[in-house]
Amino acid sequence: MPVSLSNAVLIREATQSDVAIIYDFLCMLEETRFDLIAFQQVFNHNLTSTSVHYLVAELAGEVVGFVSCHVQQLLHHVGKVGEIQELFVRPDVRNQRIGHQLVEALTTLAIQENFVNLEVTTNQKRADTVRFYEREAFTKTHFKLVKPIQT
Repeated sequence: MPVSLSNAVLIREATQSDVAIIYDFLCMLEETRFDLIAFQQVFNHNLTSTSVHYLVAELAGEVVGFVSCHVQQLLHHVGKVGEIQELFVRPDVRNQRIGHQLVEALTTLAIQENFVNLEVTTNQKRADTVRFYEREAFTKTHFKLVKPIQT
C-alpha cells in the first residue's frame, strides 16, 4: 500500500528487509540494545500477522521512520481497536511532519479496516511525545498501569 505524501516522503508497509533499521530505531527509542535474534523472531512473526501493521517512512529512498499498530477485537468497544505500539522518526529528520504522515497513513488504514478507535500509550517522561499525539487528535482518556512479570 505505498502512499506518496508531501515532502517526498513515501509511506509503505514494512518488509523483511527493514528489520535491521527498525531494530536500530527501537533500540534508540527504548535506550537499550535488544537481543537481535529474539527481535528478528518477533518481527518476522508479526509481519505474517493480519492483526499487526508495520509502516515505514522513506525519504530520498532511505527509511527514516516507523510505526507499528496492533489490532484487537475488544468486547468493551464492540469492535476493532488499533493500538500504536511504537512510533519513531530519526532525530535528524524530525520536525518535517514525518510522524504526522505515519499517523495519517495509519488513520487511513484504520478507516479502511473499520476500527472503532486508534489508541496509543506513551511513557509519562515523554512530554514532547504526548504533545505530538495531542496535536494528532488523540485525547487523554485513560490511565495505563503496568505490572512487570518477572520470570
